Amino acid sequence: MSKNTLLLFLFFFSTSIAGHAQNLTLEPVLISKQPNNAAVFLGYDAFGYSYQIENNVFSKIKGKEIFEYKNVSLGKITKVDLQNPLKMVLFYEDFNSVVLLDNQLNKVTEINFSQSPTPIVVSAIGMSTQNQLWIYNTLNQQIGLFEYLKNEYKTVSIPLTEQIKYYQTDFNTFYWIDKKYNWYSCTIFGKISSLGKVPAFDKIQIINSSKYVFSKDNKLFMNEINKSGGAAVSEIKILEKTFDNFDCKEQILSIFTAAEISNYKIVTP
Repeated sequence: MSKNTLLLFLFFFSTSIAGHAQNLTLEPVLISKQPNNAAVFLGYDAFGYSYQIENNVFSKIKGKEIFEYKNVSLGKITKVDLQNPLKMVLFYEDFNSVVLLDNQLNKVTEINFSQSPTPIVVSAIGMSTQNQLWIYNTLNQQIGLFEYLKNEYKTVSIPLTEQIKYYQTDFNTFYWIDKKYNWYSCTIFGKISSLGKVPAFDKIQIINSSKYVFSKDNKLFMNEINKSGGAAVSEIKILEKTFDNFDCKEQILSIFTAAEISNYKIVTP
């Protein structure tokens, strides 16, 4: 075999192996099933409580323990932030308002951003650190932080040039994917990083700055970006042929259908 032929063989062999590595399959282990009686099931916390919305009533349930909160004056609940189960955030976008609840769903604070000293129209929100809320203000198209004990607001980002398609927050980071499927993050200090491009999705959940789970056409995938910038896409093989939503937290994958909730343990190779 000539040197050139050998090099050509090695190239195609390595390309074939690399291509195979990019299309993996994960087969999670089914660990439990339960009936789903909620219009919107939101997930679980570390204490074993489940959260749901039914008839615009937000509920926290564990066995026979049931806590409920409703606020008919603020309209429909747009989003719920469950990062801190001791202080949860309910967003009512139609009324430009949020309500903070304690662990028994008692109202701690209600904020109407239309009455803020600084004009704010909120289209994205989440819990941050040090008594602050992440805010995306559509008036200036900037990400900011709202200190709810002092009623103070500050912008931390430059204006965004594209509309937000999806967003997710943790205490220190505001993640978003724009309409062109570009993925970014912004820290509490205003540092913006480009995290790459994501494929078209029906639903998505960001795990961290290099990993996310997404669904497309009733199939579920996990995408993990390595340090060199390459991405390994794995299809997650679940029993459900169709599903409404999913939640992936600490290697537990919950699949929500209209009838039941299936919980899987993800075992990565």
